[in-house]
Amino acid sequence: MRVPSSTSWILTEQLAYYRAIANEYEDHRIDVPGQDELLAAIDAFRPTGDVLEFACGSGTWTQFLVRSAKAVTALDAAPEMLARAKARDGVASVRFIEADLFSWRPDRGYDAVFFGFWLSHVPEEHFDSFWSLVDDCLRPGGVVFFFDDNYRTEAELIQGTSSSIVERRINDGTPFRIIKVPFQAEGLERRLRAMGWNIAVTPTAGPFYWGMGGR
Repeated sequence: MRVPSSTSWILTEQLAYYRAIANEYEDHRIDVPGQDELLAAIDAFRPTGDVLEFACGSGTWTQFLVRSAKAVTALDAAPEMLARAKARDGVASVRFIEADLFSWRPDRGYDAVFFGFWLSHVPEEHFDSFWSLVDDCLRPGGVVFFFDDNYRTEAELIQGTSSSIVERRINDGTPFRIIKVPFQAEGLERRLRAMGWNIAVTPTAGPFYWGMGGR
């Protein structure tokens, strides 16, 4: 999934943001409705076999995967996030890989691909190529499970509501620009079906949604 120069700058800044925020990541959780519904859906997803996690971050969700999976491979581009993920209890068997998802290629197929709070950070023009990567990672009959939110504050919308670029600040006030695409569940499901995916995307009472399915 090669990224053209027109978007490489924002992806570079987005990675810098997640490297900078790693040690304070939990400070920036949003307190909005729908979290209980989302957590219940994540808890109910218990993949078996060989599972791949994209953008594992600090390993919050990796802990859920190891409960049922035969093996877990977890990727992230930020070494600071990976260090936190590796330090969690119960993940000693996880294969952690530092990798940029916009250039990484799988070394084998997986029974399930999982990503949490990542899809909204994929630039719109790379949506199709990202899902091609997901397809390349899945074994026949494999399942995809993902979740995200479309929450964006007015203060973040430095380029207006029509732009997918927002501004976030870490605790010391340093600003970073990142991608935040505000997908709506119904439209996202239609778009995936048009691409040949059979994925049901379920909204919560708040800004969260999750999707599950396959080819």
